Amino acid sequence: MNKLLKKIIALAGVMLLTLALAAPAFAAEAPEAGEPAAQTQEDNTLGLKAIGAGIAVGIAAAGGAVGMGMATAKSAESIARQPEAEGKVRTTMMLGLVFIETAIIYALLVVILIIFVL
Repeated sequence: MNKLLKKIIALAGVMLLTLALAAPAFAAEAPEAGEPAAQTQEDNTLGLKAIGAGIAVGIAAAGGAVGMGMATAKSAESIARQPEAEGKVRTTMMLGLVFIETAIIYALLVVILIIFVL
């Protein structure tokens, strides 16, 4: 129970720190009286694109990291159980890691397109 409480406290601390660091991104100045509404709308869209891009890359990278960690752990476990199958297991693991990394790179390309094209 003590370990679970420490993990919960650590997670809450990380979330609180993330929110504290993200607060300036949500602070916006009020538009001036002479500023056109189209300029304000463009600024809001740019900010939302940046937030969406950051979230998308973060989710892709986190998912890829979890997948790579699980694949590496399972392949190490498999090699430990059957050392004679090391070559086949390693080759299959490397191929899987390449596919996971490719998915992360595709997510990065989509985010770049969102920022510069849309």
